[in-house]
This record gives sequence, structure tokens and C-alpha cells, in this order.
Amino acid sequence: MSRAKVYLVGAGPGDPSLLTLRALELIARADCIVYDGLVAPEILRYARPDAELVSVRKRTGDSPVKQQDIHQILLDRISQGKMIVRLKGGDPGLFGRSAEEVALCIEQNVPFEIIPGITSALAAADYCGIFLTDRESSSQLMFVTGQKAAGKIDSRLDFANMAAFGGTIVFYMAMTRLDLITAEFIRNGKNPKTPVAVIQNASTPRQRLLLSNLKNVAGDCRREGIEAPAIVILGPTAHTDARRNWFMARPLFGKRIVITRDRKGNEDFAMGLLDQGAEAVVFDTIRIVDQTQDANVQPVLSNLSAFDWIFFTSANGVRHVFSALSQMGRDARALAGPKIACIGSESARCLSEYGIRADFVPTKFTGKAMVEELAKQESLAGKKIVLLRSGIALDDLPRALTQLGSVVTDCPVYTVQSLRNDPTDLLSKLSGNRIDWITFTSSSTVRSFFEQIPLDRVAASKVRIASIGPETTRQLKDLGVRVDLEAERHTIEGLVEALKGFTE
Repeated sequence: MSRAKVYLVGAGPGDPSLLTLRALELIARADCIVYDGLVAPEILRYARPDAELVSVRKRTGDSPVKQQDIHQILLDRISQGKMIVRLKGGDPGLFGRSAEEVALCIEQNVPFEIIPGITSALAAADYCGIFLTDRESSSQLMFVTGQKAAGKIDSRLDFANMAAFGGTIVFYMAMTRLDLITAEFIRNGKNPKTPVAVIQNASTPRQRLLLSNLKNVAGDCRREGIEAPAIVILGPTAHTDARRNWFMARPLFGKRIVITRDRKGNEDFAMGLLDQGAEAVVFDTIRIVDQTQDANVQPVLSNLSAFDWIFFTSANGVRHVFSALSQMGRDARALAGPKIACIGSESARCLSEYGIRADFVPTKFTGKAMVEELAKQESLAGKKIVLLRSGIALDDLPRALTQLGSVVTDCPVYTVQSLRNDPTDLLSKLSGNRIDWITFTSSSTVRSFFEQIPLDRVAASKVRIASIGPETTRQLKDLGVRVDLEAERHTIEGLVEALKGFTE
């Protein structure tokens, strides 16, 4: 049975956390995603690894993609029986030419759905503390496109009526015609002192805000370098102040921070940085590979109750163990009997998601601290301890336990492999001093990163280096890398907190 169906999906204004649940579900299921230039790249990471991603970068300044070419792309995928997500910035029904694509679906007798998204005008205003309506000054709202419609003989806007309009007017795609638009408003009697706000890259860490008036806004935008994509808000409510501009007041606002974990880890890290206003520059350096099906691992997982202690050294270890138990037809009861230690709060939190509380978490999240602190609580001599961890982990933990007389089983439930990327974009950003921080969360990320990015290119830039903890710092220093910041708490949350608290 053919899966052929087209979903016209609103991707929202730029902040990936503003995606609707329905949009996220469809992106994760799609065979093919045809997306516009205003769609945030982070959103595409939710796609299936084997999904076809087709860019039709329809935005000001790009070479135009003809609508008929987009139609042909859709027709080709429809003929292949694919489930297609047509991903559009903002809301698909607002200045998105969705009517033409719906007409195509109807003509081809192809089922379709339209999934709303948060339109840029609403996000731009809300993310600056601007209220588009106000019961005292503006009870009307108008959305207008400043872009000429192709193929129309007369595309002039009705400036006489708009100048007389007493509410708030929001312009999309107006930046290339801002001189003309403002001049026409004034010529038609609009007060030159009417407040105007221009918001560039709304709801992203690159957001910029310019407050001006009708007479000066075009010149102010040129002087400040404000350009598309931008929303122009004109009217009595087009003002804000530092107390209301909550988004741009976030502690890491505007910082570009390179994150170097595995794909899943980077997704979580990126959202944590975005919550603080930073832009995450994703550079996956490693992949996590399951080893729970290995012949030497299965017998251990089948007999966990034989141990006195189970040690988890990472959240990855927890997830892989419980995935393996599920495949074996077992559940958390397989861990009944032994006590459980987690090397950090992330692994302990992950364990709690499976309904189990860790019996021991050290105050410092290192293997050395784990052994020293636990040994103060109870004797580990003769205790049977299984380490469910990475296959490339250092041997300091089992060595320390063995020295205390423990009987140690080192069981690798996953391993870490280096992952190669195209470094072109990152090298360009480094050369242009457009990166503020590079973060490292393990020795593996350090090794893989510097196998791909020359150390001298990093040293020549103004970028700072942040490490999650002492083992990672040691690896960086061994390579000759200056470490500007080490997290006091050796977790992702601790690293974000350290970045927030950093002072020059």
C-alpha cells in the first residue's frame, strides 16, 4: 500500500523548541523532507537517519527556486510512494504559497494535511517583550507581506488605508523595500514618529532588535546592519525595554558554542544551551555502539544478581543495559539484590527513569572519588563488583577496586567510535572568529575533534576551550590545548552552569 501523502508542516520561527508535537512526530516519520531556507537546521536532526532531505532555499538573497520546480520535486516523491513533509518556516498558511501546493495535491488526488506552526510575527514580538495588541492603544492587528508577488501587473499595497489603520501592522519580507514602504506611509499621512520595531532572526540566538520610528527606521537598519530575515512591527505597541526583553537577557545569549558529543548527546546539550540563549554549533565527533549482544557480555547481564555491587559510569551504560534486558524479556527486577553505584548525577537520573534509585553517588564525579568515598562507607574487600561501562574506559577504576581486594568484572556494554564530519563550515567560523567556545565532554571527543580540526587553527582563533572534568582536561593538555574552563560539577548541566558563570 502506497504511503504517498504530503504534510505541509509549519516549522515555527527558528527556535526548535517551538515545534508542535504533531510537527515533531511527522518529521521523525517522514521518508522525504522538502524544506525552505528559514527552517532551523537543528530541526532536521529529528529526521530519520535514512530520510531524504531536499533543500529549496526560498529566502531573500538566495537564487530563487521556482515554484514549478518545487512542484516537480513533490511529484517525483509522490510517484515513489513516499511520505513527504513539506517543511515551511513559520506557519504554512501565512505567506507560504501553500495554496499552490495544496492545489497540486488535489489535482494529483494525493492526500494531504496542513499542520500549523507558530508564525514569525508572533514569535518576534513575544521574544522581545512586544505586545501586538493592547486594550488601551491597539485592538486591531494587520499582517502584510512586503514582497512583490511574481507575475502580478499591479502589486502596490493600499497605503492610504494602511496609513489610516489605527492598530498594529506587521510586515513580513519587507527589508528590501523598507525605504519605499516607510516613504509611502508618510506620504499617505502616517505620523513619521510612529514607533517601529525590527526584529532580525526572531527566536534564535542571533536575534537582533532595532527600535526606531517611521521616518528613521530604514536608515537605522542600514547603519546597524539589520537585514532579512526580519519582521517589521509598526504602530503604537512597537516598543519594549530591558525588563520585558526576556529572551535577549539570557545569560549566554548570542554565544556560539561548539558541542562535540554523539548525535543524541548533542541534541540534549544543544537544548540546554538554547535554554540559556546560546547557539549550539553541532559537530558530532563520536558514535555510541552497542556491545550488549557480545558473547562475553550476555552471560554477565543474565546473572547480575550474583554481584554485590553494580557500577554505572555513564547514562549511556544505563540505557544500553536496560535495552538489552528488554530484548532478553527481562526488566528492572534483573538488578534486584546488588547495590548500585552511579558515578554521576546524569547516570543516577537515567537510572531513576527505570524506577531504580542509586544506592551511592560520589560527591565528585570521577572514578577515583567513587572508590575513595565508597570505601569510607563500607569495606570493599572480597566484594564482587561489575562495571557496566564503555569498552574504551580507562583502567584506573578497576585497578583501584582490585587494590582494595574487590573481585572486579569489567563488562563493556557499549563502545565509542570516532565519527568523521565535513569540517569546512566549522573551520570557516573559526577563521572568522565566529565561535566563542568549544566544549569537550570526554577524552574520546577530544581525540576525534583534533583528528579533524588542526590544533593550529584553533590556537589562531579567539575561541575558548571548556572541559567537563579532569580526565577530559588532562587529555586536552596532553595535546597542548589551553583549557579556559573546567566544570566544577562534571555533568552537562555543570558545564552549562560553568559557561554561564565565566568571567573574562
